[in-house]
Amino acid sequence: MTSNHATQSEQLQDRFGRRIAARLSAGTAELSHDVAERLRAARVQAVARRKPAVIRTATAAAASGGAATLTFGEGQSLWNRIASVLPLIALVAGLFVIQVAQDEHRAHEVAEVDAALLTDDLPPAAYADPGFIQFLKASKD
Repeated sequence: MTSNHATQSEQLQDRFGRRIAARLSAGTAELSHDVAERLRAARVQAVARRKPAVIRTATAAAASGGAATLTFGEGQSLWNRIASVLPLIALVAGLFVIQVAQDEHRAHEVAEVDAALLTDDLPPAAYADPGFIQFLKASKD
């Protein structure tokens, strides 16, 4: 399906190009030889100066069915590869730092509770006694 779509796209581009070329050629019949020769030289210069990267990008977008993708060019250098992997590394490092910070916070909270239990006047077994809850409710009233 994709190759069929690409072939149709190329056929449409070819037809469009032929129509434009026919219109331009039809207009050159009335021009003098000097003007026609200057136009031909200008066309040759324009084709020579065109940017090959733009043409490759347009061809790649047309070949992919018009879908645009984010790439760093065809031949990726080492710096481009590092630049494309760097955000992923930063994300993983950030998640690791968040996990460590949360673990330390939980450990600190548990240590505070343990310290409060051990330094309290009541023994820890009193908190497990079912009658203790009744004692606390009665003392509030």
